[in-house]
Amino acid sequence: NERKSSWQEKMDEQFQVRRYLFDSRLQSVASFEELNFQGRSSSMMSALRGVRDRYKGEPLAGILLFTDGNATDLGKSEIDLKDLPPVYPVVLGNDEPIRDVAIENVTMSQTSFEDAPVTIQADISASGYAGERLVVQLVEVPSRYSQSKNTNRVERAEGQGRIVAEQTEKAPREGERLPVRFQVRPEKTGVLYYRLRVAPKGEESGSIAKSSEATVANNERWVVVDRGRGPYRILYVGGRPNWEFKFLNRAVADDDQVQLVGLIRIARREPKFEFRGRAGESSNPLFRGFDRKTEDTERYDKPVLVRLNTRDELELRGGFPKTAEELYSYHAVIVDDLEAEFFSPDQMVLLQKFVSERGGGFLMLGGQESFAQGKFHRTPVGDMLPVYLDASPEGATPSDLRLGLTREGWLQPWARLRSTEADEKARLESMPGFQVLNRVRGIKPGASVIATVLDGSRPYPAVVVQRFGNGRSAAVMIGDLWRSGLQQERASQDLAKSWRQLVRWLVADVPNRVEIQTEYPRSDPNQSVLLHVRVRNQKFQPMDDARVKVAVGPVASGTNSNGTAQSRVEIEAEPVSGDPGLYEASYVPHENGGYHAEAHVTGSTGADTGHAAVGWASDLSAEEFRSLKPNRSLLEEIARKTGGEIIDLAKLNEFAEQLPHRKMPLMESWSFPLWHTSWMFLFALACFAGEWGLRRWKGLA
Repeated sequence: NERKSSWQEKMDEQFQVRRYLFDSRLQSVASFEELNFQGRSSSMMSALRGVRDRYKGEPLAGILLFTDGNATDLGKSEIDLKDLPPVYPVVLGNDEPIRDVAIENVTMSQTSFEDAPVTIQADISASGYAGERLVVQLVEVPSRYSQSKNTNRVERAEGQGRIVAEQTEKAPREGERLPVRFQVRPEKTGVLYYRLRVAPKGEESGSIAKSSEATVANNERWVVVDRGRGPYRILYVGGRPNWEFKFLNRAVADDDQVQLVGLIRIARREPKFEFRGRAGESSNPLFRGFDRKTEDTERYDKPVLVRLNTRDELELRGGFPKTAEELYSYHAVIVDDLEAEFFSPDQMVLLQKFVSERGGGFLMLGGQESFAQGKFHRTPVGDMLPVYLDASPEGATPSDLRLGLTREGWLQPWARLRSTEADEKARLESMPGFQVLNRVRGIKPGASVIATVLDGSRPYPAVVVQRFGNGRSAAVMIGDLWRSGLQQERASQDLAKSWRQLVRWLVADVPNRVEIQTEYPRSDPNQSVLLHVRVRNQKFQPMDDARVKVAVGPVASGTNSNGTAQSRVEIEAEPVSGDPGLYEASYVPHENGGYHAEAHVTGSTGADTGHAAVGWASDLSAEEFRSLKPNRSLLEEIARKTGGEIIDLAKLNEFAEQLPHRKMPLMESWSFPLWHTSWMFLFALACFAGEWGLRRWKGLA
């Protein structure tokens, strides 16, 4: 303390010294004794910029910076050191190895496909534990907002959670990283939370030893998993009852995230004629005997349609949707064995906009009245298909076709059912030959062939996909996929699984009317989280007159480190100027853990528009202690670019004595009359001489 007081007194004699402390924010103090080390972050760059802005335009000799250099507000872009005075970092901390274990670089990946587990990967670093054993655990955190599958019951479990996976690994050597990988299949849907933690192994089998580390704040990381935004509603439109719908409906019935709504034609429309069976009867005799005396009773010139799995008795009552409000309530449309004449011109245009503007998915299945056979060429529906329909290859229709994946197909998780290439090839070889194929001239630019069928050695496109506007379209040219599920129980399960994976791919990126996303401004000293809520009306146009309220808070109840009860708060989201339909709210997490936000949207009339939920993890302590060694390279870069230098803690007295004699930027404000300068006098004299010469040349003088 005596040494520190000495250098401070010397600097006070020569300079006007201002003292500041910083954690998540910069604050002025009278003495450094007010430092309590209770901050939750080290916003070093924000503190430097704050000092620069406070003394802009004033003489500033330099900044003496006490830090270890491990800032929590470093973005990916270049460090902003513009207009900073000389910075003299005083490096705190020890470069010698410290006994510590830490989790770094946690990543999570998941897909929407059948049996695809959630993969969580992390890098473990260790110092002073070479040769020892580490226990890595993945813990499922009970959430007040988790929901069990196949039920609408929301669980409110509390506690520390249960261990779902555990690994015991050998600690890496100094400077190396130990990669760990977990694969889990959550039993619940919605936003789920996990804790990944590591600790030295105890003497007892599977136990964790009492920690002798420098800190345990970096031994744990939170992971957030979003298991579905459903339910997804898919409209299936078929030209006749067939086996394809039977197997498809049976497959998605086991998927709680998908709802299949069927509109199947069981009788074509007939030309108008005078029916002679009963005088004055114009209705279809299929409905004779039913008490339907309204104008909706099916006539001969109308097709007979059956609705399946509808939400209520009014859904699809008028047949295929005729308005955007009705069609856009679905996430995808499947057309099977249905000719183009079934749709009106307006319905075809609406269906194309459903894909290109709304971002929905479209799938056409093969059959005797699909693709070119259904006369979809030169129609809005044909334009968005990934194959050309203008001409079909000549020759007899091939039979006994064998299915195989292309190179692109092997790279798509939704196109495979087995975990290894050998097992997948064996499955494809065991499938029966197909007899129905809609041949096409070729595929369009930008489309991808996922699977082909072979007639001998000649391949024909079987499954083709492409992006179309904001959505995606797909074509399955095989008309009898159901054959692959008739051999045995395993084949039937494979067919159901393939249908579920294809449907999940079709709706994977389809937006909802209300969506919420998180954004993390890396340079924000408060470590705030921006919540962006996108709102659309029934026509999926931006909705700028909505009222958006966001309920946000920690996922688990209890108290924080200060003893204050953790609770949810409700924030009013404000519209973002220049981006209609986008609303924004800001939230600052104060503790480590998982957080949950749910947006509730109401229209201008007060009607409920929809809601959406999102989760994220706040690992403030892990960011703060991700490294226990000083970041000398960063501090040297800051000192070099600002004209300062690294100062040793033991040489502060020497630095304070030499500082007044160093060259440093000096700012001085002064003013003088412009007319008293020689160059201004010469400029004025030249103007007078030029004017005189111009007048003599023009004869004006």
